Amino acid sequence: MIQITFPDDSKKKYKEGITIEEIAGDISPGLKKASVAGYVNDALYDLNRPIIEDATIQIITKNDKAAFEVLNHSTAHLLAQAVKRLYPDATFGVGPAIDEGFYYDINTESVIKEEDLEEIEKMMHRIAEEQTEMTRKELSKEAALNLFEDDKYKQELINDLPEDETISVYSQGEFTDLCRGGHIGYTHKIRHFKLLSIAGAYWRGDSDRDQLQRIYGTSWFTKKGLKKHLKVLEERKERDHRKLGKELKIFHLDKDAGQGLAIWLPNGYAVRKQLEDYVYKLEKKAGYKHISTPALGTKKLYEISGHWDHYRENMFPIMERDDETFVLRPMSCPHHMIVYRSELRSYRDLPIRYAEIVTQHRYEASGALSGLERVRAMTLTDAHLFVRKDQIKEEVLAAYNLILQAITDLKLEIEYVELALRDKDKGKFHDNDKLWDMAETTLKELLDEENIDYTPMTGEAAFYGPKIDIQVRTAMGHVITMSTVQLDFLLPERFDLTYIGSDGEKHRPVVIHRGLISTWERLMSILLEQYKGAFPTWLAPVQLKIIPVNLELHSDYAKKLNDQFIDEDFRSELDLREEKLGYKIRDAQTNKIPYQLVVGDNEIDANKVTYRKYGKKKQTTVSVDEFIAMVKQEIKDKT
Repeated sequence: MIQITFPDDSKKKYKEGITIEEIAGDISPGLKKASVAGYVNDALYDLNRPIIEDATIQIITKNDKAAFEVLNHSTAHLLAQAVKRLYPDATFGVGPAIDEGFYYDINTESVIKEEDLEEIEKMMHRIAEEQTEMTRKELSKEAALNLFEDDKYKQELINDLPEDETISVYSQGEFTDLCRGGHIGYTHKIRHFKLLSIAGAYWRGDSDRDQLQRIYGTSWFTKKGLKKHLKVLEERKERDHRKLGKELKIFHLDKDAGQGLAIWLPNGYAVRKQLEDYVYKLEKKAGYKHISTPALGTKKLYEISGHWDHYRENMFPIMERDDETFVLRPMSCPHHMIVYRSELRSYRDLPIRYAEIVTQHRYEASGALSGLERVRAMTLTDAHLFVRKDQIKEEVLAAYNLILQAITDLKLEIEYVELALRDKDKGKFHDNDKLWDMAETTLKELLDEENIDYTPMTGEAAFYGPKIDIQVRTAMGHVITMSTVQLDFLLPERFDLTYIGSDGEKHRPVVIHRGLISTWERLMSILLEQYKGAFPTWLAPVQLKIIPVNLELHSDYAKKLNDQFIDEDFRSELDLREEKLGYKIRDAQTNKIPYQLVVGDNEIDANKVTYRKYGKKKQTTVSVDEFIAMVKQEIKDKT
């Protein structure tokens, strides 16, 4: 007999080998039906995995967050079994659960197309109806290598494990796969799922290795839950920034120009310019000084900073000219160190806050490129603050609050805050325990003092220091890093930065790296999806479209209004095309222009305008001055 301890500290004896499912059934039939898996001594256990020793358990039910992951992980195995039946030569990479479902990476001589997913899905349902048990078996490394002797992907994964590692495999019917678990136990418990798409994916993310076929899907406990999620996905298609960007003529991507190199079209540049002006003013008020540095840097510059050792795989290839070796700039911090070092500094000068609208180049794998969300040339407002140690907390907090203001003005919401720390792998980080301890302690204290909830992320720090990362969930459901504040004691050492203290001696400043609102490219992708292309008036590429009822009779008044609105710094356009009035109005609506102004005899006689807001049918007539005041207030309030 073994003793099982429950979350309320109650205890009960059971026979050795009992399962989570059986314990749940002993408590109540309802709990058994709702159970999915469990934690046994804090380890995730399958629903049907035997418990062979005294244990503390926690039963995972369908309402628990962990249940969704277990279900989707199990459905990934169901997908793999179905693919193996349909494509016997198939071998498999990895098949994890992800935020909203699962995927499996597959290698087969056949090209699996979108239209093949329906057939695979039918096979999955057929296997589920077979009510096959999903069983776990533990093997030695040698036995696991023998089991998967004809599978190069599993061979590689197994060989990467320590010699004494206990390796688990899961079988369901004729299908067996390498897996840690946990699972829902039986294929018939997987009922409500949908295969969504197929894409290419390099083995282990390496573009020099095999390209596999990755099938994405989602699985839910109820038909209603699946239906609701599929409806959300349909809504997201309408919000996809790639689709909206094309329709609204925001940006263009062309292989002849280069993969991942976005071209800003007039409408996109108008929005970007407004964002640049907004950020410039925001930073100016916060005491930042704006600079401009070159798009190239010498290899030596990045060797001094340490980026060459830690980051060169993400850089474009070097260029050699006139005995100098250059690289395209992947980040601006080394240049900003040079700016600080260009003159003698006093303690009275600090803090110094440098900001720059800077274009950076990073060689992202082609398979990772995605519209504006992931590109190879990105522009952002990058900032570096040079401070004394006694100014660290105040300046980090000020940078954090500036980020909050920008996120609020853009009507975005913070999903959570991360505190990225180093781990034991010192090869990834600069090796100075004293500086690391000082930097990490400072950020932890600041977050605690300000009652800012955060998630520690060990191993996610920059190589030169810890950082606060602000995560935002996009309308497409992606959680991405929007903003960052990083503490750096290393680069001042590497660049020998100093200031003269009040004691007349040289001291080291501390550098704070600050990314305000991501890159313009990624921010545009977020905003397009957030607003569904209908930008608020302050950001809209065209704010006002003026449409004369009759070109001969009303164009002069329309032109006069357009000139007046441009003088007021409104982004105003005339529609003088030889088209019907209704067509022009519909076209302005299709292009999501905030205000359409129709002018005719009545407007000319009374010196007024008649406007219609995007998405509304109501037309309103006001004086020109009233209209100008209203739009100005809307722009000021960023509503």
